[in-house]
Amino acid sequence: MTTLPGESALQRGLRGELRGRPPGFGTIALGRAPGAISAVARLCDLRHKCFGNDEPLLISMRPDPILPPAAPAAPRWSVVLAYYNESNFITATLASWAAQTLPLRLILVDNGSTDDSAALCAAFKAAHPALDVLLLAEAQPGHLLALQTGAAAADTDFIAFSDADTVYPADYLARAQTLLARPGKVAALAIDLYAPYDALSSRLRRLKFAIVTRLMARQSHTGSYGYCFSLPAYRASGGFCARRWPFVLYDHELIQRIGHQGRLAYDDGFWCRASDRRGDSSGVRWTLIERLFYHATPFQLKDFVFYRYLAPRFAARGLGFLKIRERDW
Repeated sequence: MTTLPGESALQRGLRGELRGRPPGFGTIALGRAPGAISAVARLCDLRHKCFGNDEPLLISMRPDPILPPAAPAAPRWSVVLAYYNESNFITATLASWAAQTLPLRLILVDNGSTDDSAALCAAFKAAHPALDVLLLAEAQPGHLLALQTGAAAADTDFIAFSDADTVYPADYLARAQTLLARPGKVAALAIDLYAPYDALSSRLRRLKFAIVTRLMARQSHTGSYGYCFSLPAYRASGGFCARRWPFVLYDHELIQRIGHQGRLAYDDGFWCRASDRRGDSSGVRWTLIERLFYHATPFQLKDFVFYRYLAPRFAARGLGFLKIRERDW
């Protein structure tokens, strides 16, 4: 293309853009760059050089396309919260789940509450339309059965379990997901604290937790309120199951089965604020001898501890899972 007298490189480029269009009608689509708009406006004076006549050069000020908002990311977490008469505590727990930094599906299972816990959950769902909340009910009494019902509705990559009186930091699920991304890890178990994270009592508890989880890394040192799993591993283990283990300590028994699927992950920064309202747990716990036997037995022999040693002893003492429903507060 021949350069016209006095024509700059930009002017020559513009004339090339319009070359081949009908005389008298040139359209240039511009974005929102003011410099480009100014330059084209000056080139309008060169229209006789572009087409050899005085027909106008039309400039189309077409804005950037407006794209529809991106769809929210599908949650990778299902959180199962089974509750029974928890109206004094459940609001704070629900608020902590609503504040999580990762999207989640919150599965709330009413286990026959006679207070206004179910109404509080329904109100929470109505107040958080952007949060995926599923309201379920389990008519048969028993926390274990309610956990089973909630877990059956999970369809995400990961599953977490929550108590109705436990509060979780906003990065709880994010930390759990990081731990579960480590090779071979199928469960992330949180430290249960009963004071602020940096309080002296919490520091001492975290130190103790760090020691025992290194010495006994393949067993549970917390309750189901601090359990997070890869959902495929949870399913493969059989999950919470009253048919397999109809006794108390069903959280510890589940961890034994989970351990056959992979390793457990503990971390000092992975914690929750648990409730210490149970004043006397002797009616739902094992004896000192039973606990020592459990802790001292290597993982490979713990199936024997649960199913041959503890199961008949718990049955004889009437320590079925419904004992958890008995409260002294």
